[in-house]
Amino acid sequence: MAPNPDYNSVSAFHAKLARSKRILAVCGAGLSASSGLPTFRGAGGLWRNYKATTLASPEAFREDPGLVWMFYAYRRHMALQAKPNAGHYALAALARKNPDFLCLSQNVDYLHPRAGHPPSQLRLLHGSLFSIKCSSQTCHWSDPANFSDPFCPALAPAAEDAPSSPDQIHPLLDTSKPLPHIPASELPHCPECGNGLQRPGVVWFGEALDEAMLDSIYAWIDEREVDMVLVVGTSSVVWPAAGFAEVARTKGRTSVVTVNLEAELPHNVRNLKKEDFAFAGDAAEVLPRLLEPVIGEVGEDGTFEGLT
Repeated sequence: MAPNPDYNSVSAFHAKLARSKRILAVCGAGLSASSGLPTFRGAGGLWRNYKATTLASPEAFREDPGLVWMFYAYRRHMALQAKPNAGHYALAALARKNPDFLCLSQNVDYLHPRAGHPPSQLRLLHGSLFSIKCSSQTCHWSDPANFSDPFCPALAPAAEDAPSSPDQIHPLLDTSKPLPHIPASELPHCPECGNGLQRPGVVWFGEALDEAMLDSIYAWIDEREVDMVLVVGTSSVVWPAAGFAEVARTKGRTSVVTVNLEAELPHNVRNLKKEDFAFAGDAAEVLPRLLEPVIGEVGEDGTFEGLT
């Protein structure tokens, strides 16, 4: 099937938006890139000399919890220093305006909640950097909102601010200097069982997404037809965006709208269905323009008309 000839027409999208009631968004790392946060994907997916993906696993935590915690403590500090961008605020404004909008985010940086996104209309698929839980599989202790920076004294180097000069490198990222080994005894242990270490409450590679959360998402999709799926800062042809989009399509003529830097490349356009749209660019710039008929214009403070 040939793609919609108006696949990148803002006016055609606005016409579709005006007819859309139930809207689902799936957001990826590209949304937070405009807030200055690294995506840790592709060629740039290194932290020091480590592939970020190799540090994001239960096996890595068992082998060297101090190293893994230093990586996540650095990410916590970076996320606390970052600010939600206009894309986050646009989605929060859409949620305030439309009670039939649900946002699913793969991002763990907590910028959606900080932008004022209503909690009932937000699902953090991969958890949060600021959620802590016990590493023991037999213990269910958790702390859903821990914003301590540094997380503990041993991780203080991760809480240092980046140098103001672009010619200087953050001390923690200087690969010419080895990281100090942090023994498990210097990391916080679970206050409930006393056996497990406290660990980031994020979903690591090899771990399953929260089953109850997934059930709630599919129940929402199954309620009735989903008019539009916004895929922001990620790809509509990779999981989980592809999975949710395809499930939504089974309910009717769902338009999948992709917003990312590569959305309009030829191989991506070829994958579009007739009712789909694609807009290449920075989500922080594109989303406010696309959603303006519903949320109003962006203000000087980065928020929108009607977002109170």
